[in-house]
Amino acid sequence: IIGILAAIAIPVFLSQRNKAQDAATKADVSTVGKEIATWYVDNPADEAVPFEQVGDEYQIDGEKIGNASQNVTVELQAGATATTWEVIGENSFSDQTKTYSYSAESGLQEVTD
Repeated sequence: IIGILAAIAIPVFLSQRNKAQDAATKADVSTVGKEIATWYVDNPADEAVPFEQVGDEYQIDGEKIGNASQNVTVELQAGATATTWEVIGENSFSDQTKTYSYSAESGLQEVTD
């Protein structure tokens, strides 16, 4: 009986861990995307966004805008402008890595190849 319950519970548990990692990636990408959109409202449209991920936090112009989730990497695509910027986030938690983007045009989306 215990073996049967374990055989059912373990795959469900692993699936929930993957969903949690996906949720963390989505949250990080959304946070950074919204902060970059705000930055463009407050600054000249032709100025480059000084965004970087430093250790376990995200920064714009050296100021913390949010905490980086474990295993999540977020970057701003090169050549960003006020209307064409895009943030890409990826989680390296498992072999089933999903990539998400948040852009000026379409908000949050899963990137599919």
